[in-house]
Amino acid sequence: MSVLGKLAATAVIAGTAGWIGLTAGEKGITVASLRIMAEVQLAELVGNDAAAMPGPDDAQAASAGPIIYWRHPDGLPEWRASEAKTIDGRAFLPVRSSEDLSLNPSPDPAAELAPVAETERSILYYRNPMGLPDTSPVPKKDSMGMDYIAVYEGGDSDDGSVTVSPGKLQRTGVRTSEAVLAPLAASLRAPGIVMLDERKISVISLRADAFIETVADVTTGSTIAKGAPLVTLYSPEIAAALAQFVSDVRSEGRQREGARQRLKNLGVPGEVIDRIAAEGLASVSIPIMAPRGGVVLERMAVEGMMSEAGETLFRIADTSTVWVIAEVPESALMDIATGSEVRVSFQGLAGAPMTGKIDTIYPELDMMTRTGKLRIELPNPDGRLRPNMFADVEIMLDQTPVVQVPEGAVIDSGDRQVVILDLGEGRFRPEPVTVGRRGGGRIEIVSGVAAGDIVVSSATFLIDAESNLNAALAALAAPEANP
Repeated sequence: MSVLGKLAATAVIAGTAGWIGLTAGEKGITVASLRIMAEVQLAELVGNDAAAMPGPDDAQAASAGPIIYWRHPDGLPEWRASEAKTIDGRAFLPVRSSEDLSLNPSPDPAAELAPVAETERSILYYRNPMGLPDTSPVPKKDSMGMDYIAVYEGGDSDDGSVTVSPGKLQRTGVRTSEAVLAPLAASLRAPGIVMLDERKISVISLRADAFIETVADVTTGSTIAKGAPLVTLYSPEIAAALAQFVSDVRSEGRQREGARQRLKNLGVPGEVIDRIAAEGLASVSIPIMAPRGGVVLERMAVEGMMSEAGETLFRIADTSTVWVIAEVPESALMDIATGSEVRVSFQGLAGAPMTGKIDTIYPELDMMTRTGKLRIELPNPDGRLRPNMFADVEIMLDQTPVVQVPEGAVIDSGDRQVVILDLGEGRFRPEPVTVGRRGGGRIEIVSGVAAGDIVVSSATFLIDAESNLNAALAALAAPEANP
C-alpha cells in the first residue's frame, strides 16, 4: 500500500473509532467488544482475512458470565445493583463477571478471558451476596437476581477466622503491628494542694500564768529569724523561782541545779538563766524568743493581757520545704509505690514543672471520694509555694516491661475487648484479651496476646464485622435450609 493509501486508511480508522465511541454508550457495547470491532474494521481496510479475526460472537463470548452490576454509560463513578436509567433516559450498561476489573491483575493478559478453573475444595453452602443471614445448600439467586456466593471448606472456620484477599486488604487500609514486651510509658495525673510541713510548725505558749508587758513588732505574715524576741512578760511563779535560783547561786548551795531545772520547766529560756547566773541578779521581766525562723502564721499576744498557762501566743512555720498532698483513685493505688518519680506544676506559677518523689502513701481512703492521699516533699527556698495552692501532679507509674500493642488494635465494646490476630497468608482471627494500663498511645495486654504476635492496628472493625458475620452464617448453615 502506498503512503497516500496508508494515510487514507488511518483517517478512516479514526472516523470509525469516533463513530463507535459515540454509539457505544447507547447500544451497550463494552470495552472488549469495542476493541474487537475496531480490529475487524482494520483487518478489512488493510486486506487481511476478516474471518481470521475475532467476530461479534467471539466478543459476546468474551463478555460471558452473570451480570454483577450496572455502570453509568458515560463512565461516571455511578453504579447500580439493578437496571436503571440516567436523568436523560439512557440505560445503565451491564457489567458481567468476566469484565469486572480486579485489583490483583494476572501477569498473563489472556488469563483474564480464560474460564475460572473449578476448585478441588468442596462447597459447604452458599451465602447471601448482600451479607444477609440467609444461606442455601444449593446455588440460588436473591430478589435482585444476584447469585449466592459459595463458601468452600477451609475458607472460614467456626472460630470466627476469616480469609481476606490481598486486594481487599489494600482497599480497606489494613495495617498490622507486633505485640512487644517493653516498659509502658504510662503516667497518672492527679490534683494536689500545697500544705505546710507539720514537722516545722512551732506554737509559742506559756507554762505559767503571766502578764504580757511588751510585744515585738511582728504581725501575721511577718518573717522572723530564730532567736528573735517576741514578748516580755511578768509571772509571779517565775519570779519566785528566779529569786530562789539567785539565792542558791550566791550561796553556792546544793539547791542550785534544782532551781535551774525548775526555771527550765517553767519555760524560761536557757540563755536568760545563764545571764542571771552570771550577773547574780534576778530579773522581773522575762523575754520569750522565737524557737525557729519562719513566717508568723498567727499572733494572739497583746500588750497588757493576762495569759493563762497553755494559751497560744504565736504560731510560727518554717516554709523552706512544703508538702504537696495529691489524691488518686482507689483503682490506681496498686500501681503506685513510695519513691516513684513525680512532676508537679502549679497554675499560679510559670516555668517548668518541679520534680520530686512520693514520700508517703497514706494508709487510709476517703470514704466519700474513694481516693487515697500521697505526700510529696518539695523545696521552697524562695517561698513561692504557698499553703493551699492548687497543684497538678503527674505520677510516673511502674516501668516493669509488659506486653503492649497500639491502642487502635483493641476493639472495646464495653463488655469485651478483642484484638484481631494476623495468622499469615491473609487469615485473621479475633482474640479476646484482658487489658491493663494505657499510656503513650499504647495499651497493656494482660492476657490473650503474647509478645511477638502480629495484630491488626487499623481497619479492625471491618475484619471483626466480617468475622462475626461469617460465624453467624456458619451457625445458620444447615442441610434443611430452603433452596
